[in-house]
Amino acid sequence: MNTKTDPPFSDQAHTWNQRFAAPGFLFGAEPNGWLREHAAVWSPGERVMCVADGEGRNSLWLAEQGLNVEAFDIAETGVAKAHSLAAQRGVTVGFSVADCDGYAWPEATCDGVAAIFVQFADPPLRERLFTRMVSALKSGGRLLLQGYTPRQLEYRTGGPPLVSHLYTVSGVRGSDMRSLSRGRCC
Repeated sequence: MNTKTDPPFSDQAHTWNQRFAAPGFLFGAEPNGWLREHAAVWSPGERVMCVADGEGRNSLWLAEQGLNVEAFDIAETGVAKAHSLAAQRGVTVGFSVADCDGYAWPEATCDGVAAIFVQFADPPLRERLFTRMVSALKSGGRLLLQGYTPRQLEYRTGGPPLVSHLYTVSGVRGSDMRSLSRGRCC
């Protein structure tokens, strides 16, 4: 549990379980707009993994587009809401409750990985996360990664308050992502 001296989000499971326990959907029930604009890189029937998918808004929408989707999140409360929303929408997603280190990452079997605002990972965890996301992709697989840059701190409208948790071009390119062929970056 966080204390006043702990860094923000030092207990990820506790923090996200509390945030997702509130009524309604923390980020809404509709998919992230950027994901919606770019998801056409995948075709119906392809296998896509959603990383840290919270209450399931992105994974459920992708499943509605005909993709075979697996998703995980650290928060039981978020995944419970995702299951409920999946039942309401009549779609199937393979949801798991796990953190990034505890998830059973597939190897070279996914056509896609979606990681939308997975910003609460410190640099060592982010490096492991990026490595696992790339390893999950089969040859020709596509990664959609969206996140805040340090400029977000100027806006004070959300995201982590620590610059070390924000994405930079050099930080992303310096990770295991360098093995991917480049699409549009930043």
